[in-house]
Amino acid sequence: MKITDVKAVYPRYKHLASSWRTRLWQIVVRVESDTGVIGYGYGGGGLAAVEVVNGHLRDLLIGASLDSVDDIVSTWDALYTASIPYGRKGIGIMALSGVDLALWDLLGHAERRPVYELIGQRSKGKVTAYATGSDAEWYRELGFTAHKFSHHWAGSPSDYDTAVERSARAREVFGADARIMIDTYMSWDAEVTLEMARLLRDYEIYWFEDVLTPDDLSAQAALRPAIKPTLLAGGEHEFTQFGFQEVARAGALDLWQPDITWCGGITAGLRILDLACTEGIPVAPHRGHEVWGLHLIVSSDCLDLAEVNQGERGATGDELWIGRPRAIDGYIEPSDAPGFGVKPDEAML
Repeated sequence: MKITDVKAVYPRYKHLASSWRTRLWQIVVRVESDTGVIGYGYGGGGLAAVEVVNGHLRDLLIGASLDSVDDIVSTWDALYTASIPYGRKGIGIMALSGVDLALWDLLGHAERRPVYELIGQRSKGKVTAYATGSDAEWYRELGFTAHKFSHHWAGSPSDYDTAVERSARAREVFGADARIMIDTYMSWDAEVTLEMARLLRDYEIYWFEDVLTPDDLSAQAALRPAIKPTLLAGGEHEFTQFGFQEVARAGALDLWQPDITWCGGITAGLRILDLACTEGIPVAPHRGHEVWGLHLIVSSDCLDLAEVNQGERGATGDELWIGRPRAIDGYIEPSDAPGFGVKPDEAML
């Protein structure tokens, strides 16, 4: 089949945080073919990424053949090369991610197969889900057996006390065998990280996430042995296999967390996984409960672990993707519907 049209849209979100996300959150990419089959993808970069897709990548895609995974891979390489002057990382690759995922979805629909079958042999059934948010008691009620909470360092010594209190609470609620993780969102520095490792040692935190900025690779490499057995995790702000090659070369992280809608899509995700396997590094995709990461998890060497951004009890959110899988009793799995098994709510486009 041949691609006949490509269009990116920034959805009509109603429940976004008042931050960079108000204009730079996720985009929907629609790819049409001459067979009438349509594929949908999800990328980052917001309104800026919409311009990249509609103003550049679309022109390169019209008329291209798409009959195999190899075609998707060669298309990714061509789009990456063409976008190098403004791309390589950030918004350019976030836009490419949405296109790549739409192509995987298109091929899955054309072959009437779920994307996880296109990726390879499925090796996981239900995937263990961990709940991200602040309501530990509610997540446990829902059946989750693993939990990640956020901790922002605001510069006060009391921030240490807050980390201890939250860690103690999570461990008490989830029990001795549960995985408990902390996301710092680049707010800790090396000194804080070392002190947190000391203070929280009894709570057996599985990983500290994004303790420094993603460019500070040497400092992260120095922290790794000093905070063990807690793992140093990160990678949601890294892009493509080329970016992760630098992470590997520096020995910066114990666990990689590429976001499949940001890092370059499934195509880049598979290449990152190949690199991780060579380096002996475990991979747990950022926001892994979303279908884009979930299909990769079940048919690859990714950890049996999918992040669910569960939010707060009673909170209202945007329901953009119709048919998305939900975590049940602490587990989640993709459907066996063609493609990614979801379609966007047209009212939001």
